[in-house]
Amino acid sequence: MKSRTLFGKPLKDILLAVGPSTVMIVIAFAVAYKYVDPAPPNHFVITTGSDEGDYQTFAKLYKDILKDDHVTLEIRPSSGALENLERLKDPKSGVDVGFVQDGLGSADAAPELASLGSLYYEPIWVFYRGHTEVNRFSQLLGKKVAVGKTGGGTRALALQLLKASGVDETNTQIISLAWTEAAEALRSRKVDAVIFLATPDEPLIKELVADSAIRLMNVDQAEAITRKIPFLHHLVLPHGAIDLKRNLPAQDVHMVSPTATLLVRDTLHPALAYLLLKAASQVHDDPGIFEKRDEFPIGKDYVFPLSDEAQHFYKSGAPFWQRYLPFWLASLADRFILLVIPLLAVCVPIVKLIPRYFAWRIRSRIYQRYGELKFLETQIEADLKSEKQAHYLDQLDHIEERVNRMKVPLDFSEHLYGLREHIDFVRARLQRKTKVVV
Repeated sequence: MKSRTLFGKPLKDILLAVGPSTVMIVIAFAVAYKYVDPAPPNHFVITTGSDEGDYQTFAKLYKDILKDDHVTLEIRPSSGALENLERLKDPKSGVDVGFVQDGLGSADAAPELASLGSLYYEPIWVFYRGHTEVNRFSQLLGKKVAVGKTGGGTRALALQLLKASGVDETNTQIISLAWTEAAEALRSRKVDAVIFLATPDEPLIKELVADSAIRLMNVDQAEAITRKIPFLHHLVLPHGAIDLKRNLPAQDVHMVSPTATLLVRDTLHPALAYLLLKAASQVHDDPGIFEKRDEFPIGKDYVFPLSDEAQHFYKSGAPFWQRYLPFWLASLADRFILLVIPLLAVCVPIVKLIPRYFAWRIRSRIYQRYGELKFLETQIEADLKSEKQAHYLDQLDHIEERVNRMKVPLDFSEHLYGLREHIDFVRARLQRKTKVVV
């Protein structure tokens, strides 16, 4: 049966040389594809806060920016930072990202969460009524104090600050009210003080600062508080910062403030994390009353570790492809590189081995015939009788016939011709020795 050839080489040898390598490469592709991140989704969910809060405002700005990259950011309002944290900790909530003020939660209790950094200051505003100046939290002892809704970060932080000053629910009437309800209660004298957590741009804050019947607490222990509670910052609201014309406030006001942070679940696709960091940089890099230009966002969180993407972003900026390509194309390029580079490390050595394996296959067939010839020559030396001459000659003819049927590349022709010469040499030697014996 005539053996098939391809490119002048035996088809069987080519298949044996290429087949195992092809299988190994396919397996390498399958393994790499399994462990390389899938394509990023074009939709993810952020949990914010009430409709009247800053979290909602900033989430809408993010949404508009991400829309340009054909990514939809779904906004889910909540009662505040505490509920946001609980949603993020719950894998069934469907939430990927959330606003949480610095200082809430515990990294040990939520190892699946990481931070994208701090975004801006969230000052604590304490407004009160009365002629007596209040400049310490301890002076709120025994009064009616509105501290924000249950589930909100304002209430959690307010209770922590009050407790540090000896004020708690056993000696003070602490009331949970929403922003507008708390402001109205203060105006109507139903409460003595309210505590808000908001930026100075919030309209309600401006209204209360401008109200001559209401006073803003100047925290004279602000520096001491930040030493006791490290995630808080000592800020100074300059006089006139709210309204230069009316010089509101009328004097510098010392305040304490956490920062707003973005927390993400570890299931959020890295490409979306980078995209969100880019959006946050556009929204929060402008200067404000408390923030310097380019001060935020910043890679700092006192509770949760920074995600790998955030660490890279604050050190080197956005990934190379995202700087110059549309989001979908940049994601494709990143995946291609992550897939191809490891595969090249595997495939290049395999491909280099194919010619060597093919050459070894050809040589092994030639060496096999040499082995048969050597074995026959040994038999001739050990038992040279005239009656066995015909048998030995038949064996030589059989070996020669198998050699003549071999199909080898031109590169190996000299090995084939050399083998034929050695067969003729053994045949001639057998014939000479047989004559001598006879």
